Amino acid sequence: MAAVGEQRDTTRPIGWGAILGRLRLASGLLLFAYVLTHLLNHAVGIWSLSALGSTQAVFIAVWRHPIGSFLLYGALAAHVLIALRALWLRDSFRAMGRAEIAQLGLGLAIPLLLLDHAIGTRYAHETFGVADGYIYVLLNMWVFAPTLALKQSLALLVAWTHGCVGLYLWLRYRRWFRRAAPWLLAAAVAVPTASLAGFVAGGVEIRGLAQDPAWLQGAIADANLPPAADIAATLGLMDIARLGFVLAVATAVAARAIRLALERRNRSATLRYGSGRSVRATVGMSVLAVSRAHGIPHASVCGGRGRCSTCRIRIGAGLDALPGPGEAEARVLRRIAAPPNVRLACQTTIVDGLEVVPLLPPHAAGVDDAHGGPSYLQGRELDIAVLFADLRGFTRVAERRLPYDVVFILNRYFAEMGSAIEGAGGRVDKFVGDGVMALFGIDSGPATGARQALAAVRAMGERLDDLNASLAGELVEPLRIGIGVHLGPAIVGEMGYGRVRGVTAVGDTVNTASRLEGLTKDHAAQLIVSQAVVDAAGADLGTAPTLEIAIRGRSEGLEVRVVAEVSSLAPPTGP
Repeated sequence: MAAVGEQRDTTRPIGWGAILGRLRLASGLLLFAYVLTHLLNHAVGIWSLSALGSTQAVFIAVWRHPIGSFLLYGALAAHVLIALRALWLRDSFRAMGRAEIAQLGLGLAIPLLLLDHAIGTRYAHETFGVADGYIYVLLNMWVFAPTLALKQSLALLVAWTHGCVGLYLWLRYRRWFRRAAPWLLAAAVAVPTASLAGFVAGGVEIRGLAQDPAWLQGAIADANLPPAADIAATLGLMDIARLGFVLAVATAVAARAIRLALERRNRSATLRYGSGRSVRATVGMSVLAVSRAHGIPHASVCGGRGRCSTCRIRIGAGLDALPGPGEAEARVLRRIAAPPNVRLACQTTIVDGLEVVPLLPPHAAGVDDAHGGPSYLQGRELDIAVLFADLRGFTRVAERRLPYDVVFILNRYFAEMGSAIEGAGGRVDKFVGDGVMALFGIDSGPATGARQALAAVRAMGERLDDLNASLAGELVEPLRIGIGVHLGPAIVGEMGYGRVRGVTAVGDTVNTASRLEGLTKDHAAQLIVSQAVVDAAGADLGTAPTLEIAIRGRSEGLEVRVVAEVSSLAPPTGP
């Protein structure tokens, strides 16, 4: 088995599910393009009824061309059938987020709202030769049956919203989406607004024209309406179509209930969680579905579609028995730099004896959670430089000061130290009391990390001098600092609980750096740095004394350099 941290190089061949996923996306994009062009055509009604007719000619030339019709109705059939299949296969609706639930509900409402319109236009045109231009449509909706205008407006908004939610669910994990979101939202509001405005303007104009009996009679004649019997048959077809769709949805729901009942009777596998809990499950179900079925909180922003990575799990026992990830899952795992024992719960199917540990808290819902970040977030041992800094005698400084003054001084101090650390390429790990912990070399390696740490130390001293000069009138005595820096192996990862999580490091290197900072008091020095840091950085500390000191918790002494004033450090060199 590959070592943790190595990149996967094998995946399952593209499966039927992946093909259907691509077909669902392609058909959805094609249908969205149809809705978009249709709504833009409506918007032209703001200018005039004749303008509506002119742009409709272009719209019809595209979508009623044999190729356009084949693509449109093929996409519609595929999208509906795939949605019904997904409804049948869904193990739990509790895995769905609000956006997925909204998309499902809106999608099921669209056929019920638009079947009448589709049959009354395209079907009537193809079957009876009805001239289904905007005059025919607007007369029906604004003159003969005004309630249809409200129904059509609702259908317009439902179809557009369904498409926009689908695009959002598809695009929200792209790194550029956050920047583009305001512009996309503006377009999502502007298009239906302009469309409704054009629809209403056209309706108002048609109602005015219909006041002329001669014009109205001519318009009805131009529509080439079929005989009354054919109209009645068409209305009956609308009822049949609506009923057929309702029955199709009901059949999918009933089939799902039967499938789940049979699976519950045949649970033959045990799934164990890192918390110690074990549940019975059906071989072939996804880990996420089992979690939801048993009420076990499990993050899943995308509703189990294998896009967001927030449901990711670490596999313990049973990893060798699992099939490799499919193409879609492998792509997401590469994006988050996951080690081989990390999989997506929504794509990992149950085998008996499988043991899993969810890696994100159940409420994980951000784009940052979805992207995952570097592989060390999962936990890796890295050689890094660790820096601890602490103010000396700050209790005396804070005496007889108002709380506001104390907070003000500390925030100024933290801002200066944080800027110095980040400016040198380090990562501020945490502020504790009046102390600072920082990490260097997580992404760049120990040599660069050591150089960055020493550069940060020098910058911190300079900034502290500037801060003391700035606060000279506020302080009884200048702020003084003690800094300890050590280089060595540490376990780095994202740690914490709930919303209080962050990248940090633990281990002997961290403890040693903290103790070196504490020893600066005994040696009346601003900095005590281990020789390991100096050697890795290739630094020259001049005449700074070299000592071998005992570190509590270590059996061997540690060679360190004692620097009285960090301003004496040479400027950093190298990358």
